[in-house]
Amino acid sequence: MADGHGKKPEDFKKQMEDSMRAPENENSHVKKVIGIVSGKGGVGKSLVTGLSAISMNRKGYKTAILDADITGPSIPKMFGIGRLNYADEQGNMLPATTEGGMKIMSLNMLMDNETDPVVWRGPVIAGIVKQFWSDVNWGDIDFMFVDMPPGTGDVPLTVFQSLPVDGIIVVATPQELVGMIVEKAINMAKIMNVPVLGIVENMSYMTCPHCNEPIYIFGESKIDSYAANLGLSVLGKIPMDPDFAAKCDAGKAEDIEFDCLDSLGYVLNGLMEE
Repeated sequence: MADGHGKKPEDFKKQMEDSMRAPENENSHVKKVIGIVSGKGGVGKSLVTGLSAISMNRKGYKTAILDADITGPSIPKMFGIGRLNYADEQGNMLPATTEGGMKIMSLNMLMDNETDPVVWRGPVIAGIVKQFWSDVNWGDIDFMFVDMPPGTGDVPLTVFQSLPVDGIIVVATPQELVGMIVEKAINMAKIMNVPVLGIVENMSYMTCPHCNEPIYIFGESKIDSYAANLGLSVLGKIPMDPDFAAKCDAGKAEDIEFDCLDSLGYVLNGLMEE
């Protein structure tokens, strides 16, 4: 049904959504924006963000990470990036570039001390996320992965409303409790009309060093049946691997060898072809 001026309700909704969208930096051309989300902390969103970006970078795509976890940023440490404060001739911030050619922007790169706490209220933090989109010269990017803070509060809402998010990847762990929390993140995405690309299970298992058989620390994974009930795909199962942790702690995340996100690569390849 249209109103007296011939506009339908969905037209007003789109107009409102467009008005909330933060402008892309004039020097940036980002083709696809992928949010990495979870309903709670401690499930390994940053690891999934980093590995997703590395995986697509190895496939020849130009990848970037926007670290929207403002109060708990860990992306710079994973990639061995210290304090940076670079700008181009127009005054736009410039992201860091990793050894593998990926681009990264995080608040920790602008702090005098990486351990200084960010004691800011939600609207200020949300504003920083918008600045990382509008005031950073990203250049040409095929896939930008946004490492979001846990939960369904100000910052995830800002990302969904302000950035042109093409889809989200939900991070889960094998514990039963996480299922309820994951559904909260999925339901938020549905409310915001953001496509859910699938689920990645972190800490899925560990490999026995003697027999190479999987050991399910948290009990055998139920992620396949859980995802099927939600009508979603499982995009990967990341093991608990001491080598992953050691290389991330040493700032050498790009040296990690893995094949646990092949399904994610297939889905993102398809997304780029749309």
